[in-house]
Amino acid sequence: MKTICISSGHGLKVRGASGILDEVDEARKVVPAVADNLRKLGYDVLTFNDDISTTQNENLNRIVNWHNAQARSLDVSVHFNAYMSQNKGMGTECLYLTQDDLATRVASAISNSSGLINRGPKKRTDLFFLNNTDEPAILIETCFVDSQTDADLYRKYFAEICRAIALVGNKGRPEFYYWEGKVSYFGGPDDEGVSPDEGLAFIYEVEDQPQLFLDEQPPGTTGLARRLDPDEDYIALRFNYDETPREELLSNKCLVRAPKTGKEFLAFPGDWGPADWTGRVADISPGLMERLGITTDDIVQVTFPAP
Repeated sequence: MKTICISSGHGLKVRGASGILDEVDEARKVVPAVADNLRKLGYDVLTFNDDISTTQNENLNRIVNWHNAQARSLDVSVHFNAYMSQNKGMGTECLYLTQDDLATRVASAISNSSGLINRGPKKRTDLFFLNNTDEPAILIETCFVDSQTDADLYRKYFAEICRAIALVGNKGRPEFYYWEGKVSYFGGPDDEGVSPDEGLAFIYEVEDQPQLFLDEQPPGTTGLARRLDPDEDYIALRFNYDETPREELLSNKCLVRAPKTGKEFLAFPGDWGPADWTGRVADISPGLMERLGITTDDIVQVTFPAP
């Protein structure tokens, strides 16, 4: 199992940049959130915050010494940038000494998940952390603490940013994709939340996934959404078709777990959704919701493809 070490920049007594956001406080939120996402993807993750040092030199050495004392494959330091107080967006960047490709993908992932300006990878030869850690390392400048636009985007898309960082924790696409959040239900003859002629995003005809559908089209309907069998296990998520193309969605299942009950079941990807404005991450079949022992707006955890 690949081990990643992540530390927050600066320390409890050696503060970093401060403005609309406080660098030390926010880095200490990002580190555990990224670590949690990485662990759900199968990584071993170690984290560190410096609560002891009282000088910058002591702080830098303590952080680097902690990293070098661990058996790991990658070192990550989480920081926030600063320039001058302003409303306009400034963006995200990732600093590196040897890891150009990884830094490029991390900066892009944060930008794509949040709308923060992508300042890209920046090679730095003058940073203590990058120069003195023994393993490959990157230093993430999440956003600018003194930009109102950056602060607003960071707060709004915090969960998406942390998930995006985790998903590029290694070279290439991740082995699994993970979602966690509120759920609702959809599909079947009684679902009046979809129109009688509404189709499905990537299932074009019954033959594409025949096990999900009723034998006959419900009276007064023509769309596949109303023909879904509500007792079958299916799920709608906001899939990224560039990462999980249609063919992959049709040939794999999701693992759906309800933390409230501890129950989990496999479900077929059935549609794209729900809409972002709902505040939910998934819609599932009424039957699956009943088997999980949950109701609308309870939390689900979804992994695709099912491990």
